[in-house]
Amino acid sequence: MFAHPIRSIVQALRAPLIVLLAAAFCQAQDGPYQVRLQHNVMVPMRDGVRLATDVYLPAQDGQPAADQWPAILMRTPYSKGSGEKGHTDGHYFARWGYAVVFQDTRGRYESEGTWHMLVDDGPDGFDTAAWIAQQQWSNGKIGTIGTSYVGGTQHALAMTRSPHLSTVIPVDAMSNLGYASMRNGGAFELRFWNWIMLNAGRGSQYARDPGLQAVLGEMAAQRFPYLLNLPLRAGTTPLRLAPAYEQWLVEALGHGINDDFWRQNNIIDFADQYKDIPVYLVGGWYDSWGSNTTANFAALTKAIRGPVYLIMGPWIHGAQGQSAHGQVSFGPAAAIPDPRAWRRQWYDHWLKGIDNSVGRDEPFRTKVRIFVMGSGDGGKDKNGRLEHGGTWRDEREWPLARARAVNYYLGPGGGLSDQAPAGEAGSTSFQFDPRNPVPTIGGNISSNNDIMLQGAWDQRGGPHIWNGLDPLPLSARNDILVFQTEPLAEAVEVTGELAVRLWVSSSAVDTDFTAKLIDVYPSSPSWPGGFDLNIGDGIQRLRFRESLQQEVPAEPGKIYPITVKLYPTSNVFKKGHRIRVDISSSNFPRFDVNPNTGEPLNQHRRHAVAVNTVHHDADHPSHIVLPVVPQ
Repeated sequence: MFAHPIRSIVQALRAPLIVLLAAAFCQAQDGPYQVRLQHNVMVPMRDGVRLATDVYLPAQDGQPAADQWPAILMRTPYSKGSGEKGHTDGHYFARWGYAVVFQDTRGRYESEGTWHMLVDDGPDGFDTAAWIAQQQWSNGKIGTIGTSYVGGTQHALAMTRSPHLSTVIPVDAMSNLGYASMRNGGAFELRFWNWIMLNAGRGSQYARDPGLQAVLGEMAAQRFPYLLNLPLRAGTTPLRLAPAYEQWLVEALGHGINDDFWRQNNIIDFADQYKDIPVYLVGGWYDSWGSNTTANFAALTKAIRGPVYLIMGPWIHGAQGQSAHGQVSFGPAAAIPDPRAWRRQWYDHWLKGIDNSVGRDEPFRTKVRIFVMGSGDGGKDKNGRLEHGGTWRDEREWPLARARAVNYYLGPGGGLSDQAPAGEAGSTSFQFDPRNPVPTIGGNISSNNDIMLQGAWDQRGGPHIWNGLDPLPLSARNDILVFQTEPLAEAVEVTGELAVRLWVSSSAVDTDFTAKLIDVYPSSPSWPGGFDLNIGDGIQRLRFRESLQQEVPAEPGKIYPITVKLYPTSNVFKKGHRIRVDISSSNFPRFDVNPNTGEPLNQHRRHAVAVNTVHHDADHPSHIVLPVVPQ
């Protein structure tokens, strides 16, 4: 797809080889080989921009082993490592017989050029793979590694169909940016506002100037007041000193339509462009990209032969080696004991042809492996966390064919039942003041640095919530509608994709509706006040109710059907618990706050209080669709 005359290999190999002989460091890496590191090879791209690249090669007796190796490639905006010591992952895989290539992406850290959000990473990845294939130490096979943005660079490369790419392991990877995790139901996920505010002055080409770095660093330190003064207008903040970052953020905040602006890594609509290779998709029920990970599995399973594997744990972003987060423990089995060795099993099988656990033993016995949360005893662990627990289960598809879609209907007085409403009238209204938004307490979040908490939390304010300092449960707020079942007579397993279908009206021409699924623990000796455990959430901006491809103002007072997509899950609501759905119009700063004025996105100057209504009668049976797995 991308033709490229690779420049002279000699030019790219000018950097000296560095032999790492630190005994303690080497012993920690295991593996039969030593490592030679070639630091800051400047690899040329098709437009002449050179990207800083470190190459780790297996060595014996201080010299590169005379062999050709499969390569593991990581392209990162977060620094490939610097100096003679390099990156620990580079040493680990080189000691196990891989040529490891770690590269700073365009405009980041030691690479030349100007950073753009992902759009250069397809062509640059393609050119880097072509360069690798021409090296004398390469056997022409390339696997990729990395999490988050770095997982996104893997998807970008796979969508170029590089002839040298043999397998990928995108972990919590950026994709489908216009559907969820960056824009979500038309709203903007402010963690990417946070990402820009932090990274404009950290690792960018602008941060190489000490004066600019100091100014941008001061801006980042003042993120809270900047956050409360959105929208962001070009040229009005110190971000103007990093124009590439300001331009992208201003455009992204104002670009709600899911079109070509968000096309990079759009696997949902363009899965046929993905290279037909073995793909291992790794995600978590509390990861910021979790809904895209399962959506990618569904799309790629249909589009390529693969094979395509999926593992979903109870993890937050990038935390596959951990068994607890937030205020909740899922038990020691939830953690992957050795995340490097786990990946190496996959690479050994597909890059070296080794007959190992892939396709035979856990965690690769079946193509789908999920962690079913909720089998814990509900007590407290030694760190004071809720013991929610859970178990691993092998599956053969996603979504599960045996899961039964059960509608739980919102009812008068805050009821939630699998019985459809019979009455002709029923609605609940609330006032949504955008100047007093509902605070975010956990959820599917990354790049949260300081402004949000990730993962599983009791839905109660306190000193850990900067915009919800009072120790009040969210259910006490007048702008949150709470609908919950009676205590369950028996356990209910919910495993699959989640959606809340509402009939709504508003006094405004545009507003938001949010939904959150909660596992309500009853009072117990460990938790006398109970525990309101967040399971999944989502949002829908009313102007995008008909389609993410167009904006349509609402007619005040008119009733519209909308769907709020929540992130997927697998959770057992135990006997005696309640299933709860919270409906509101804000979740800040997880999502940008709708001013209710209908002004163009990121250009509003006014705020208005909206009266928002959820209808729940026989003609407007608002409900959550729960994929219930039979006992």
